[in-house]
Amino acid sequence: MGIKWAFLCVTLLAAAAGAHSRIYFYVDADGLKHYTDLPDNSFYRRLKLSPHDLTASGARYDPVLLGRTSRYDSIIEQAARAAAVEANLLRAVIVVDVREGTQLEKLPAILKSVKRAIPTRVIYLEASDAALLRRFSETRRPHPLGTGTTVRASLGAERRHLRAIRKLADLVIDTSKFNVHELRAHLTDRFKQQSGTQQTILVSCVSFGYKHGLPDDADLVFDVRFLSNPHFVPEFRALTGRDPRVAKYIRSFPQTQEFINRISELLIYLLPHYIREGKSYLTISFGCTGGQHRSVMIAEDVNKRLRKAGYKVKVVHRDSPR
Repeated sequence: MGIKWAFLCVTLLAAAAGAHSRIYFYVDADGLKHYTDLPDNSFYRRLKLSPHDLTASGARYDPVLLGRTSRYDSIIEQAARAAAVEANLLRAVIVVDVREGTQLEKLPAILKSVKRAIPTRVIYLEASDAALLRRFSETRRPHPLGTGTTVRASLGAERRHLRAIRKLADLVIDTSKFNVHELRAHLTDRFKQQSGTQQTILVSCVSFGYKHGLPDDADLVFDVRFLSNPHFVPEFRALTGRDPRVAKYIRSFPQTQEFINRISELLIYLLPHYIREGKSYLTISFGCTGGQHRSVMIAEDVNKRLRKAGYKVKVVHRDSPR
């Protein structure tokens, strides 16, 4: 049997258990066991799943009472002890967020207690204010700290409440640039057990036009305006860098291929270092005048090189017409 681990995941605005007196678990369709202090009906409502839907998906709900507790802090400790003695359980995750209120002050001591029972890592998920404000706007949900103030002010208060816990983290993951599917894939890749080296960074190759401004979220920016501009070739003006004829024209100049080779080699050298530093997302931006021809073609070609090297890459053409 492999080494068992407990992961304490502290999140900004993620679902977490409240201060109740019972602990249950259910087993999902993938065979993963989830601990909760929410009883049957309210738990289904939280997941937005009915018992019928959950059963149809191949999962089973097992309302096994793991224990009774009169204090919130022992919920985490009991769940960790339960995970430690499970015969077939190698990893368990307990999620905490700011809605635990004053009980957060007890978390450092609770964590010490848990670490005595089982090897534990603390993972802290966060996002930029801009990303969180956008998410609240899209979901139209109030901040859990209350509706008596602005979301921005609530975010500041939340960060202050969680500051001490963030310092305890073994790993901090910025989720700002992930959508929910990308975050799930990243976390799965990062923590699944498999042999060999894993590429656990998501790379985004972005094309843009300087006349529309620099991308706000760019980590690396490369100016490709030194390449010959297809805009001045009448038959290419209405096309984009994804068109094979335009791409062939841009590649016909020797500096194009040399630039792609050198940039790709640089990035393949840099990415393992970024991974070791814990970076989970890298945005590489390529800019030309309008963001329609040269930057698009370069972003596409660098994407292919990085994919061939084993990295997960997505391409975004910010300013290119479809």
